[in-house]
Amino acid sequence: MAGAGSAMKKTPKKAAKRIANKPRAATPDAAVEAVFATYPNPVKSKLLALRRLIFDTAKTTAEVGALQEALKWGQPSYLTTESKSGSTIRIDQVKAKAGQYAVYFHCETDLVETFRELYPELRYGGNRSILLDAGEKLPAAALRHCVALALTYHLRKRARTK
Repeated sequence: MAGAGSAMKKTPKKAAKRIANKPRAATPDAAVEAVFATYPNPVKSKLLALRRLIFDTAKTTAEVGALQEALKWGQPSYLTTESKSGSTIRIDQVKAKAGQYAVYFHCETDLVETFRELYPELRYGGNRSILLDAGEKLPAAALRHCVALALTYHLRKRARTK
C-alpha cells in the first residue's frame, strides 16, 4: 500500500510542476496556440519570449492578478479581466516587414506617448506600438517597465480621478 501511495504522490507533483511552468491564463486557448504555430522563426521565438515576459511581469506587478490570454483581431492578447487593472496588450509579427514584430497598446491611451518619453531609444509605430526586430536582442528591461505600465493603466487612471 505504501508503494501505491508514493506513486500517487508523484503524479500530482509532476502535474503541478507542468502547470506552474505554463503561462497563467483564465483558460488555455487552442486558438492562441494555433496562431503561435503559424509564425516563422525567429519571429516565433521572439514572440514566445515576449509572451513569457508579459506573464512574468504580470505575476510580479502588484494588483494585476491573473491574465487572460485570448485572440483579439487575430493577435495573441493579454487582458486583466480579473483585476481590470490595465489596458489590453497585443503582440504580433509586422506583416509588412519580414523579421519584425510588435507590442500593441490601445491607441486612445497615453501609453505609447509615455513610453517615448521614458525610452526614446525604442522604435514606435505611431501611438499604438513598440516595434522590434527579430535579429536584435529583446530590450527586456524597457519592455518589462512598459508592460507593467500598461497592465496598471486603469489603476493609475482611477487614482488620478479620485
